[in-house]
Amino acid sequence: MAIDIKAPAFPESVADGEVAAWHKAEGEAVARDELIVEIETDKVVLEVVAPEDGVMGKILEDAGAIVQSEQLLATLEPGTATATPAKPKEVSASDDSSTPEAAPGASTDKQMGPAARQLAQEHNLDVTQIKGTGKNGRITKEDILSYLKEQESAEKPAAAKAADAETADLPDGPSSERIERRVPMTRMRARIAERLLHATQETAMLTTFNEVNMAPVMALRSKYKEQFQKTHNGTRLGFMGFFVKAACEALKRYPAVNASIDGNDVVYHGYQDIGVAVSTEGGLVVPVMRDADFMSLADIEAAIADLGARARDNKLSIEDMTGGTFTVTNGGVFGSLLSTPILNPPQTGILGMHTIQERPMAVNGEVVILPMMYLALSYDHRLIDGKTAVQFLVAIKDLIEDPARILLQL
Repeated sequence: MAIDIKAPAFPESVADGEVAAWHKAEGEAVARDELIVEIETDKVVLEVVAPEDGVMGKILEDAGAIVQSEQLLATLEPGTATATPAKPKEVSASDDSSTPEAAPGASTDKQMGPAARQLAQEHNLDVTQIKGTGKNGRITKEDILSYLKEQESAEKPAAAKAADAETADLPDGPSSERIERRVPMTRMRARIAERLLHATQETAMLTTFNEVNMAPVMALRSKYKEQFQKTHNGTRLGFMGFFVKAACEALKRYPAVNASIDGNDVVYHGYQDIGVAVSTEGGLVVPVMRDADFMSLADIEAAIADLGARARDNKLSIEDMTGGTFTVTNGGVFGSLLSTPILNPPQTGILGMHTIQERPMAVNGEVVILPMMYLALSYDHRLIDGKTAVQFLVAIKDLIEDPARILLQL
């Protein structure tokens, strides 16, 4: 009996999803827990895996289709994970409209799965030139992809030489070709654009700046980073952990920065769920650390590393992306010296970290070279007054410049 392959159950905050890519074709063998299809939502890319071994049945929704929560996507015929090779079509001598199973010019002596055959046809490949690594010399989809990669690598030097020869006689100056490429915006990118536009249009956003001397934290990190990593099972000691701990302490002192606006009401959160901005190929995402105020420095660093890795591998769940009372973003890892971070509604505050740069500073009447970082706090002026915002940022500055205060909660 065929098994239904359905889209995941979306939470209320996600209306629908888009079929991003099928990783299995009809008639192709699948193993239990093997990836079948990816569903892209406004927040994350969700993976649908095979519930058991079998062969892919009918695919009901093609790539690009909009699907609802738990909508039927395809069927799976349970059984062995080895698909039966498709038999070549028998063609009579009088049949003039026959269509070969393999690509034009290719031999059909070697067996191929449906996905491999389709790929060979798309690229007009001669399969006699491809070595099969499957059972009994069967050509797999991976064999086709490896062959295409080898061909591409071999063609690049020749193409470069041809390009050099073509451009050798061209006059200096700009090219006469004006190339443009139009691609549809992904659902995640479109959602990010929508939220950023909403934040700038629907909030009274303002940014205050300060700078912090990073020498104390850098000295502490340099002294204990190796011991820290050994003690905490390979977790590295970075700068983000200090800023998250400092933000949690400052949020307790200034609860308005940890609040949100809901209609005509102000919701004061009695907990600190800190979002950490992570850059991925699909765009900027903000996974959330729950109850960060109760986490140790090692727990925070481990959580940040885990969330970052899962974000880049599209392994985040929708639960990882929802909620959050305050956000920390670090543009300094990309070399940003100063920026104005945009709020992540309904949050009313976001802290922006930047690159560490040595600058001459006046200390007790003397000029000293210190590693300085600019800090930026963007806040919703509808709820947070300028005085509160400045004091909040100064509190973070004081905690970072004297890290013992974080431990002693001073």
